[in-house]
Amino acid sequence: MSEKPASARRVMPHDKVTAQHHGRLAIVYVRQSTPQQVERHQESTRLQYALVDRAADLGWERGRIIVIDDDLGRSGSTIEGRLGFQRLVAEVGLGNVGLVLGIEMSRLARSCRDWHQLLEICSLFDTLIADVDGVYDPAHYNDRLLLGLKGTMSEAELHILKARMLEGRMAKARRGELGRAVPMGYTRRASGEIILDPDEQAQSTIRLVFDLYDRHHTIGRVLRHLAANGIRLPVRAAGGAAKGELEWRRANRPSLYCLLVNPIYAGAYVYGLRPSDRRRQRPGHPKSGRKAPDLDNAHVVLHDHLPAYISWERYLENRKQLQSNATKQRGPVRAGVALLSGLLICGRCGLRMNSVYNHNGRGPRYQCGNMRSTYDEPLCQSLSAPPLDTLIARLAMEAVQPAALEVALSVAADLEAERIALRQHWQQRLERARYEAGRARRQYDAVEPENRLVVRTLERTWETALSELGRLEAEHEKALRERPAAPTQAEITAIRAVSEDLPALWQANTTTPEDRQTIVRLLLERVLVEVIGDSEQVRVECHWHGGTRTEHRIIRPVSCAKRLSNYAALVARASELRKAGLDGGEIAETLNREGWQPAKRCDAFSGSMVRNLLRTAHPEAPVSRLRHPAVEREPDEWTVPELARRLALPQSTIYSWVRRGRLMSRSISGGSRLNRLVHADAGMIAALSAKPVTPAS
Repeated sequence: MSEKPASARRVMPHDKVTAQHHGRLAIVYVRQSTPQQVERHQESTRLQYALVDRAADLGWERGRIIVIDDDLGRSGSTIEGRLGFQRLVAEVGLGNVGLVLGIEMSRLARSCRDWHQLLEICSLFDTLIADVDGVYDPAHYNDRLLLGLKGTMSEAELHILKARMLEGRMAKARRGELGRAVPMGYTRRASGEIILDPDEQAQSTIRLVFDLYDRHHTIGRVLRHLAANGIRLPVRAAGGAAKGELEWRRANRPSLYCLLVNPIYAGAYVYGLRPSDRRRQRPGHPKSGRKAPDLDNAHVVLHDHLPAYISWERYLENRKQLQSNATKQRGPVRAGVALLSGLLICGRCGLRMNSVYNHNGRGPRYQCGNMRSTYDEPLCQSLSAPPLDTLIARLAMEAVQPAALEVALSVAADLEAERIALRQHWQQRLERARYEAGRARRQYDAVEPENRLVVRTLERTWETALSELGRLEAEHEKALRERPAAPTQAEITAIRAVSEDLPALWQANTTTPEDRQTIVRLLLERVLVEVIGDSEQVRVECHWHGGTRTEHRIIRPVSCAKRLSNYAALVARASELRKAGLDGGEIAETLNREGWQPAKRCDAFSGSMVRNLLRTAHPEAPVSRLRHPAVEREPDEWTVPELARRLALPQSTIYSWVRRGRLMSRSISGGSRLNRLVHADAGMIAALSAKPVTPAS
């Protein structure tokens, strides 16, 4: 049936449409939710475009009717991304629109927030809204009530549809039949069944990654091992011309992490492993805002539903190790000689202590600096690492002594298993390269020689395959030369002999700090330390795996003798020996024999340490008598330090005056700075004090 001309159409009068409305535009809003609806449900599209005739019937001229169809294929649940709806609201807000037409209210908006905003603007600017049922004035209470009810029903309809679809999705997930992309090492048949990748090398590579993580316990070390041996990960192309074909890509940290946390490798079908947080979701990005994998709160967990590479218990151990490696926990084994990195807990505040290094890594220390970095408070406590590490090493050796032989044989077995896995991996790579080269040759031989266009392409393909085969064979030969040979029976016997002497094995140059840290972590869960006051006494509490706790005491080096807990008794004993007529060296020997310990890292007292101790405790005592009791002084003789303190001058100035002859002096027996007595009477002291001092040359 042909359309009537505009002049022949009958205008249907409406009591709500006035000349004021006709003086403005009429906008026909066209929208469908998805591109599939636009493509398959074209009848709905035609009905919406036919609203132009509805506007003409209400009295609008064709030239003043505008169609906005920018939102075809856009959902009406939100205003985000709907440029057509935003344009409609802007035109209404400018007072340019007299009538808004839609096939139904759900086409304009399925969100009450957006719908009532449009109603409010239309009410303010006297704009009518029309659908196939009638014309409405949002400024009138009855019409607005009806429009609000239609908007509410439209939003409810959307929620009902979504709930129905989500329930169907969840029902399918509960049966383990909800199709999703499968990770590397798996493939999906045409029937939908998930199976292990049929490629043998792909399977062995995935198993190798899990074996390496069981040994090294960190993703970083697994990645370094794969990179050092040229091992790549098997990935099936998800799209493009090569869809479904096996590709070998470089290993990277995110891929290894996803491989370790994905429960499909343990044979479990899991749905809802990473729930979304709507507060963190970005508009237009439905997959954003996802939380970390949470197995305990997953919607569906079906064990033994899929073919597995590892057991479920092994998967849980890997997840536990990954959580332990996090920075907020004890973390992975770190580089550095500090034995308790990540295991040490402050006994005062309960926070984790850090390992710091001075003197280019030769001075390891443990310190609790969390409160300083967070609240700018002083350091909680700090101590040198060697005394504590020595205690823990001794305790660890005592703990593992009964199982030393079993540990050594287990390590040897692990090394041999790794060697076999690498050899198998190289054989599979070479086998694949030889197959590719052979297939390229067969394709080259099958083509007719006269077809040079095809022959040249196949020839280049064959040459590329041969070049790749040659490169792999060269790399294999290099790897064989660099790889250590398997231990002989004599070497295994030597390993057993060495394992019986664990302290020597612990101190061996071949034992790395990472190895020592790993051994300690296998035994200890954590270690609490507390420095008693500001003294050298340290309380150590070891929490062993299995629940056992042991408490110990160690002595740490302190900066000065005054911080020793027995400082008063030490000074009293040294003063007593001094009064008995002993010199510094004899006092030091007596103190060492009686078991007194100095403040710093020295194991025993020396004469100079005793003299410094007495000089600090009794500054009024003559230093020379402490050091040279047999030397008799003449009147007005001073040691250089004494005269420097009397004149409030640097000692270098006194020595300069002695060299230039300004002061008279004489040498005494001894080989240190107290080997010279300077003559200075009262007049000389007064003259030196009054005269300006020239800098020492």
